[in-house]
Amino acid sequence: MFPILLAASAFLSFALSWWLTIRFAKPQSIFYIADLPNARSLHSHPVSRSGGIALLFATYAVGVGVFGARADASMVPLGAAGLVLGTVAFVDDRRSLAPGLRLLVHVLVAIGLIAAGLAISVVDLPGVRWELTAWVSVVSTVIWIVWMINLYNFMDGMDGYAGGMTVVGFAALAALGWVGNDHVFVLANTIVAAAALGFLLVNFPPARIFMGDTGSSTLGCFAAAMVIWGSERRIFPLWIGVLVFSPFIVDATVTLLRRFFRGETVWEAHATHYYQRLVRSGWSHRRTVLLQYVLMLACSVSAFAAASAKNTPAQWGVLGLWVGIYVLYFAAVARFESRLNRSDRSSGPIA
Repeated sequence: MFPILLAASAFLSFALSWWLTIRFAKPQSIFYIADLPNARSLHSHPVSRSGGIALLFATYAVGVGVFGARADASMVPLGAAGLVLGTVAFVDDRRSLAPGLRLLVHVLVAIGLIAAGLAISVVDLPGVRWELTAWVSVVSTVIWIVWMINLYNFMDGMDGYAGGMTVVGFAALAALGWVGNDHVFVLANTIVAAAALGFLLVNFPPARIFMGDTGSSTLGCFAAAMVIWGSERRIFPLWIGVLVFSPFIVDATVTLLRRFFRGETVWEAHATHYYQRLVRSGWSHRRTVLLQYVLMLACSVSAFAAASAKNTPAQWGVLGLWVGIYVLYFAAVARFESRLNRSDRSSGPIA
């Protein structure tokens, strides 16, 4: 019975999201919000940024039907948190809100989820496990949720990128939940992944629609919460969930640290994420996003294999491998930029 419910939920979430995304991409839609290109944009003409509304509407419509019918209240706090974030982000998409106000909402949402019982109580690595004290747990959880909300927003700057991370990341969590025999966890992640796939069909390069802050902020919160949920229910260790979303986490975190140590204003908008630098080095949107999909799939497969193996040396080997891969990736992007700069100088006017 569960496989039928799972398949039906996935199909309905996908189909509804796809249909609504197509409708919201049209200028005559009441939800149409034009994203005008600027100096930081990777697009050159106005595009609707209402895709997140379609994605979330499908997620909530199917989710309420499924979990309401199952009389499962475990999803209520996360659903409420998503509604708050989505509403504030929608207002921000319409008329920009002050960064401090947005951050305050993010912190309050994180505190609300903690009050509902969703908090990091253990931080682990292969063979190592740290039990957190109450106040460390609260602080760690707030930082994790707020950072994931914002980094998802930061990384939503290229056609098909955030949508692809959502499909791959939440599908990987669903697969881990299947192995862990947690049906509620599997359903919740599958519904999100399927809705993201419907959106991605319209968002893949060249995109006809973006997800906007409404989608990215809420999905970042969902990703953070699902990683905590999976860890606290012993479906997988915390580091496995972090590895699944590491293509976003590593790029955003390393970029933030680079800007900080250079003395730049870290909260100002910029175009220095590694995926943006790759596009500005001459790679097409499609080629760049396909490379990112390879990274996402490889991370998810590695995380799944490591979680299934339960072999400490092998798990440390997986982590070491990914540290090496990311170092090589960052070095390659810097090399592409260097080549482009040399080419620009050599083709410049002769004085």
